[in-house]
Amino acid sequence: GEPDRINPGILEAFEESDIIPVIAPIGIGASGETYNINADTAAGAIASALGARRLLMLTDVAGVLDQNKELIADLNLEQARAMIKDGTISGGMIPKVETCMQAVKRGVEAAVILDGRVPHALLLEIFTSHGAGTLIGDH
Repeated sequence: GEPDRINPGILEAFEESDIIPVIAPIGIGASGETYNINADTAAGAIASALGARRLLMLTDVAGVLDQNKELIADLNLEQARAMIKDGTISGGMIPKVETCMQAVKRGVEAAVILDGRVPHALLLEIFTSHGAGTLIGDH
């Protein structure tokens, strides 16, 4: 399934607590049926609904790679679309990049795809000027 809408009220309640939610990407249809939603897609929809500044997506590669398998540090939406169209971005990276693009279109300032195998990748992304993966934004 695809997320149609997100109710951020429950997650906003956690902001006032010491609880860190773990979200299973299961959706409920209009007639009560359940849907398994891609975790990346769900994360992007949730980030948009919460008005997040940044969406961080961990994967098992350095980020988005060019045709020479080199890390691309920064992409705008137009570049990302072109790289999907020409096949540079392919396979399982397509839904990740599309989720990032959708989140940015819906108000997230930027999204980052980074290598979750790298020790402290999140800290490097958050606290260094060069980051640790591929930043996707509307710039």
